[in-house]
Amino acid sequence: MTIHKGEPWGEAAASPATLLVAASDHAAQVWVVAARTVEAPVPPIGFAGGDLARTMGGATRRRFPGTVTRAPVDLLRVEAAGQVTWAVAHVVARRRWWRGEVWMAMNAQFLAGRNVAPRAHPNDGRVDLLQVDRRMGLRARLQARQRALTGTHLPHPQLATRRLAGATLEFDRPLDLWVDGARWLRATSVTFTVEPDALTAYA
Repeated sequence: MTIHKGEPWGEAAASPATLLVAASDHAAQVWVVAARTVEAPVPPIGFAGGDLARTMGGATRRRFPGTVTRAPVDLLRVEAAGQVTWAVAHVVARRRWWRGEVWMAMNAQFLAGRNVAPRAHPNDGRVDLLQVDRRMGLRARLQARQRALTGTHLPHPQLATRRLAGATLEFDRPLDLWVDGARWLRATSVTFTVEPDALTAYA
């Protein structure tokens, strides 16, 4: 069930001996896509590394097998250029980090270890969208990048945030879409839909 403000989330549990354990968000995403492609249930996944693991308070392979946190997690369904995939942690739309528009769709709180979406929760039924204004200069971007280590880059007049159950973004020029840290494709638009409680995660 989607979490509500003030409610506890997750519980201590022994990781199953047969649990799939992913060392990164992308490794977990591969398993999610494989299941969704054949319309099979998404298997429980252990997160031994990556941004979703950090969001859940775990981060190392040494935790498996052992007592870890088990919790329901949302997935992001992503549609672009006639293709469909799923994300466990985040999707980034950009040409370059330091120039032009950048969009970050966050299911996890962290992106490449930075606290990009301090309010994001992977089980709130929402995707946190962060938009970097195309007019934002290099110096300001470098400062925001440094401040994102601690989540103090927000609020900022050239960084817009929204929390939505789904969204369609249209771009003036084709942007590269990066799903859980791996380049997926280039497109002029992308649609995100949150799938609540779609994955049981261990971390």
